[in-house]
Amino acid sequence: MGMKDQFQEKSEQWQNQARQKADQAREQMQGRGRRRDEEMDPSQPQRDRERDRDREREQEDRFDQDYDA
Repeated sequence: MGMKDQFQEKSEQWQNQARQKADQAREQMQGRGRRRDEEMDPSQPQRDRERDRDREREQEDRFDQDYDA
């Protein structure tokens, strides 16, 4: 196996690991979101929308960081 093949294989491994970490983080955030939804007062729709936007931004940031690693 040449150096190029080794590098490509290692690169693919890192990408797969980053995807797995991003998926795990996404699943964790979804689980936390469900618990918070149950605890929150449904009469606060503005706060819900803001929280959802913040959560989505955080997930995207984590995905980008994990994928770049």
